[in-house]
Amino acid sequence: MTPPEVQSTPGPGARPGARPVPAGLHLIATPIGAARDITLHALDLLAGADVLAAEDTRTLRKLMEIHGLSPGARPLIAYHDHNGARARPGLMRALAEGRSVVYASEAGTPLVADPGYQLVRAALAEGHPVHAAPGPSAVLAALAVSGLPTDRFLFAGFPPASGAARARWLAELAPVQATLVLYESPKRVHKLLTESMKHLGNGRQAAVCRELTKRFETVTRGTLAELAEAFAGKPVKGEIVVVVDRPDAAPAGVEDLEEALRAALARVSLKDAVAEVAAALGVPRREVYQAALKLAGER
Repeated sequence: MTPPEVQSTPGPGARPGARPVPAGLHLIATPIGAARDITLHALDLLAGADVLAAEDTRTLRKLMEIHGLSPGARPLIAYHDHNGARARPGLMRALAEGRSVVYASEAGTPLVADPGYQLVRAALAEGHPVHAAPGPSAVLAALAVSGLPTDRFLFAGFPPASGAARARWLAELAPVQATLVLYESPKRVHKLLTESMKHLGNGRQAAVCRELTKRFETVTRGTLAELAEAFAGKPVKGEIVVVVDRPDAAPAGVEDLEEALRAALARVSLKDAVAEVAAALGVPRREVYQAALKLAGER
């Protein structure tokens, strides 16, 4: 099949007085629920870009209509997992002609569980500017409402579908010292919770976030064991994000404690060394003090 053709004549902005959009590839985040979550910057890009590309053209067209915009005579190109190789050459030609191309995911931020990665790679390889207009993200929305630590997190995407691969995947995530953010099908959310209990631990705190920013948004919090029980036999619908707390830090061993104390005692007094090491390793001060006395005696 031949690649979709992109008109060589730049199309006018669909909105009168639309701001000119610089040449290059522009990634826009689209609402994950409430249509009003679109940013003014994204609307400006949709109004003024020469070429529009979208993971789902029907979704983008509807979003534009809600906000009083229309593609008009401009190309509206579908770009998704199944046609990326065919659609990319046409979009690359548009960029080579010095035109502005907007790419929108179906919902959320492009390239986060989204097929835009190869498009960005191709644009960069050919020396075209790539810009991002930040906005809605299911990952960040789930982290914000989960009540779990956000200072360090890992977006792990969708778990593998097969049992053996899922088990390996979860086992690899188990020791990661960061809050985990996962996407999952509503049909498999209970299975994920029960398998996570086995590989991540029954007592890990977690949150199941459903239909974020939509009318029927729900966030269920608890340990993995509590959540697995809560979702047992319960029909679930909608978009799901699962957030899981990091594991408890492993207790410091004797060697770790002594090594830290030796380094501290070489710099500060015994009292200050005890306070410093106890705080750094999370070990009771009395235990650190006894170890420090032992090392001082040996010295």
